[in-house]
Amino acid sequence: MSKMHEFERAGGKVANDFKAIIADGEDMLKAAATVSGEGLAVARTKFEGRLKSARAALADASQPVLERTRETAAAANEYVRGNPWSVVGIALAAGALVGYLASRK
Repeated sequence: MSKMHEFERAGGKVANDFKAIIADGEDMLKAAATVSGEGLAVARTKFEGRLKSARAALADASQPVLERTRETAAAANEYVRGNPWSVVGIALAAGALVGYLASRK
């Protein structure tokens, strides 16, 4: 399975967990207004479980992004060290283009 597919799957799980947290939070607010202390404790326990699950899913989802960022940064660093004048030329051209476009407005 590709890293991007894993990230999308984990992102979907995180989104579902956050929806569940919101729903549980709403249940907890309703319980606080209408139910005894025991009902509030049950809602609180359920909410805490969902929050822990969402934290874990977020950590799992962010791991592939961090790895991909490190790989990209290492590749960019290697390219810049191997081709410093090409990078300077590209940066100069990009700066000139941005300057030209900015001066037109």
